[in-house]
Formats: sequence, structure tokens, C-alpha cells
Amino acid sequence: MVEKAQNKNLNKAKSNKKDEFYTQLSDIERELKHYKKHFKGKVVYCNCDDPRVSNFFHYFSYNFEKLGLKKLIATCYKNQSMDLFSQNDSEQAIYLEYEGDKNNNMIPDPEEIGVKTLNGDGDFRSEESIELLKQADIVVTNPPFSLFREYVGQLIEYDKKFVIVGHQNAIKYKEIFPLIRANKVWLGFGFKGGAAHFINKHYEDYATATDRKEGMIRVSGVHWFTNLDINKRHEDLILYKEYSPEEYPKYENFDAINVDKTKDIPVDYPGMMGVPITFMDKYNPDQFEIIGVGIAKSGLEIGIEPYKPEHKKYRKEVQKRGAVDGDLYMMVDGVVTVPYTRIIIKNKRL
Repeated sequence: MVEKAQNKNLNKAKSNKKDEFYTQLSDIERELKHYKKHFKGKVVYCNCDDPRVSNFFHYFSYNFEKLGLKKLIATCYKNQSMDLFSQNDSEQAIYLEYEGDKNNNMIPDPEEIGVKTLNGDGDFRSEESIELLKQADIVVTNPPFSLFREYVGQLIEYDKKFVIVGHQNAIKYKEIFPLIRANKVWLGFGFKGGAAHFINKHYEDYATATDRKEGMIRVSGVHWFTNLDINKRHEDLILYKEYSPEEYPKYENFDAINVDKTKDIPVDYPGMMGVPITFMDKYNPDQFEIIGVGIAKSGLEIGIEPYKPEHKKYRKEVQKRGAVDGDLYMMVDGVVTVPYTRIIIKNKRL
């Protein structure tokens, strides 16, 4: 029930464009401590924040010298006020530039930060914002959930390094999955417990009483996406279970076995395996090959077959959860079973 409510909130964000999920400073610090070597001598761009109240701008400005940055740039969409929750009521926006401490107090004082007015509204897709993007080496921000596909597409188009927040469901987007399969995008270290508390005022918080934080909303399944190399993606997933046909049934419409939990990937199976989307958090490209994703349309690209004629009668039942031809399915005790999204992988070491 809680999960459905959270997904409903994300869907609302897509339809209403209320994408103001502001990231906590503690979450930013916890993730970016793993990337420090990448920032030396670089221009960092935060293009989805109000720079005067953004925790991303705060992190980089207060750690400017420690990280050895060259320049910090931040823009805000349709906002010139100091209000954290922009009303997006200004046709003009501002951007900030910071080039480090000038008076040796190691603090980013207001007089050291250049506040400049944009001609337009600061949308990351505007010509002005793109010109600022071209100056940048690394982009770090929490982009709008509703525009994630377009946002990542722009970063790839301009060949930018990045560390950004997104939902793990983006892994299966037709625009994002090919980038992941081609090792052009991967997951970072992630949020504590696989969920994040965002500063937010638009949606009701469905978190349990023990996990509720005033003025925030808890969203599970959010993650950091990056194309900066980190040691995490070169660590082997330790496998210990052995394959047995009884424990790992094969799909009816694709030559692969089903694995319900990442930790249960068999150590000795040489063929293709369908694993949960959460596998991507443990993915090591030296250990596994990603073949495809087992969902409609994308699944058809790797040869997932339609339902067999004798199983067509079950389709109405499984379609209640959105399953269609092109989704993986299997027979368990004579019942058609459709697992949730599966990433098709193969162990390179066998």
C-alpha cells in the first residue's frame, strides 16, 4: 500500500510537473564522498536548483577548495526569490558563479558569489542553459522526475560527466536502458536503506511513523545515476547458490531461468538469467553481461516470444498487473506466473 502511494506521488509529479523533491545535504555528502578524485580542476554545474538555497550549491561552495574545483555554476528555473519552493512565477531566472574563496576565511561569502540574470526562464533545455552546460565538466543535481529521459539525453548528447538523482524505474525506460547496457550509465552508491527523504510540500508523506520526517516525503527506489568510474562497479557479487531446475524455473517464452533475488543468482549457471531490477545496484560489467530487459517491446528486441496458444486463456488474469505479449512468463505448479521486470544477464566467468 505504501509503495503504491509513493508511485502515485511520482506519477503525479509527472502529470503536474511538481518536481520539487529537494535533496538533503546529508544524502549529498554521503554519495559524493566517493567521487572526490573526479572533481579536481573541474567546472561543476548544478542546473536544476535555486543556487541560493540549494544543498548541492551549499556542498560544492563550502567544499570548493577541498575538492580543488575550478568553478561552480548553478541555475534556477523561473525564480528570482530566496524561497526554497519556487512559485515559478518569474519569466526570468538567475544563475550563480563561484570561483572560490577570495578573503581567506574559507567561506563562500555573498560578495564572492556572482549573481547574474538570465534573459530566459532558466529551463535546462534553453539556449542560455545549454551554453552554461558546455562550460561544465561535471553536472550534479536532482533533475525533474518527469523530464528524466530528456535530461539524461541532453547530458549524453553533450558528452558530460554527471552524478544525478533518479528513480530506479528509469532503468527500464527505452531511452535509458540501452545506455546502461552499453555501460554509458550506471548506478552510484545509493541512498541509505534504498529510500530517500526529500524536502517537499506538494504530497502527503506515506512513511510509517518511525520513518516520518517533518516537512519531508519518503520515496523508495530512488538512486544516484552516474557515468563517473567508481570502485563499487568493479566489485564482484559473491555467489554461493548452486543451480537446480526445481528452484530456478525456465520461462515459457524465452530461454532463460528466473531468479527472484539478486543474492540467489546461481554460481554455476552458464546460460541467460532473468534477475530483478535491483540487480543493477550490484552490477559489475567485468562479471556479468547485460543481454536485455524482459518487458513488452524491449523484450521483443531480444527474442521474447508471445504467449503460447494454450496459455492465451490466462492473459486476462495476468494483464491485471499490466503484463502483455513481450513480457516474460513461466508456469509454476500449472499456473501462469508473470514476474516483475527482469534484467536478462549472463555470467561472463563461466
